[in-house]
Amino acid sequence: MTDRILVVEDDGLLVKFLRATLAASGYAVEVAADGVAAIEALSSQPTDLVLLDLGLPRIDGVDVLRQLRAWSDVPVLVLSARDQQQEKVQVLDLGADDYLTKPFGVPELLARVRAVLRRAAKTADGDGPRVMAGDLVIDLPARRVERAGAIVHLTPTEWRVLRELVLARPRTVQHRLLLERVWGPAYGDEVHYVRVVVRRLRQKLEPDPEAPRHVISEIGLGYRFEG
Repeated sequence: MTDRILVVEDDGLLVKFLRATLAASGYAVEVAADGVAAIEALSSQPTDLVLLDLGLPRIDGVDVLRQLRAWSDVPVLVLSARDQQQEKVQVLDLGADDYLTKPFGVPELLARVRAVLRRAAKTADGDGPRVMAGDLVIDLPARRVERAGAIVHLTPTEWRVLRELVLARPRTVQHRLLLERVWGPAYGDEVHYVRVVVRRLRQKLEPDPEAPRHVISEIGLGYRFEG
């Protein structure tokens, strides 16, 4: 099955480049030139990956991501000329799966696209136990999380981090190992990726995210799941 990619970008030259590059690699490509068109497209057709620019007309990319994450876990790869660490952390914290700074080359773009799609595909893996921890039920075979009887919606990246921690319990998973298993070998030094996703998991799973009971930090080492 051909993966469908929605390119959300208002730069016409970059759109042509992205469309040609992605199509030549076998992807089906759709384009939205502004934030409103992006939300409309995502709500009306199946999409496997979103390439999202931040500097968009009508609704900027940050707001598109914020709205999207209220109802969808479709993978999002942000493309932006903004290279500040704070900007990257913000969009990762809102639920983006990866961040690629402009300008970028074809090999790097395609590698990031493949990595995000591969993580999303592996999210569907149905192995592992059904774990109960307090008011949490984590059903790995069914890829389902409940908290106090309510479904918890996780992005593919959030799910894979949680899955790695649950499968390793009670052992601590080191930062680098977690990055390599979830994001890939090229991400071994991107510790802030893990920190942001763990913060999101705590917000969704913990009664008090500031005093977590389940997703525990081992300072300087990594994280472990307790429960």
